[in-house]
Amino acid sequence: MTPRFLPAGERGLIVELGNEISIELNDRVRALALGIEAAGIPGLVAVIPTYRSVGVEYDPLVASFEEMQARIREVAAHLDPRNLGTPKLVQVPTVYGGEYGPDLPFVAQHAGLSEGDVIRLHSQGEYHVYMIGFTPGYVYLGGLPERLRTPRLSSPRIRVPRGSVAVGGSQSGIYPVESPGGWRIIGRTFLTLFDPSKEVPTLMLPGDKVRFVPISEADYLSAERRDPLRPERAKGNGCPSAEMGQPRAGE
Repeated sequence: MTPRFLPAGERGLIVELGNEISIELNDRVRALALGIEAAGIPGLVAVIPTYRSVGVEYDPLVASFEEMQARIREVAAHLDPRNLGTPKLVQVPTVYGGEYGPDLPFVAQHAGLSEGDVIRLHSQGEYHVYMIGFTPGYVYLGGLPERLRTPRLSSPRIRVPRGSVAVGGSQSGIYPVESPGGWRIIGRTFLTLFDPSKEVPTLMLPGDKVRFVPISEADYLSAERRDPLRPERAKGNGCPSAEMGQPRAGE
């Protein structure tokens, strides 16, 4: 598909590269995003790769829409996704079910499986990071087994704890910070997905591969106690002070 350019306000444009969701198209998107960043285009402010398109923010006092479009067309004409290199594999230790995965029973019932089978299926595959968005560090993961495809909540939760592992539709995802959310929560990881103090603040980048590794509650709590960025804990039990969808005491 020939790149399609769409204006996005006074200082932005979108470059569409296709209409499907596939790793091959996503590789082209990532190659274009990296190419734009490396091209030294005057007025370029930010580049945002998505599933099938690239968002570009620019300074309209330095470059016009037409000028940005012309420069990006030059970059797109020489795309070679083979130069992206080998993707990084990130293993995500995950405690499944119970208070950490309150939607695991629903996902199991919807799939006609046992909870153990859901855990096995979710953790046996390799996922592709298509994009990062929604909140800083939130990864949209492709590769969810078809049996585990589950509708999202009809009404999002007010609070989803940091590290929650979820499924929604045909995707899986991980909540990097406490936030609202409408995906089905099946587990939780202690990994820090977003750290603004680091040069690269996100643990994962588009194109990376992810594997979920089941762990025990004891291992999860032990790792959380060692994490200096962990959320505040309720006194005495080491568990998050914000329950799913419920405000903290005193709020």
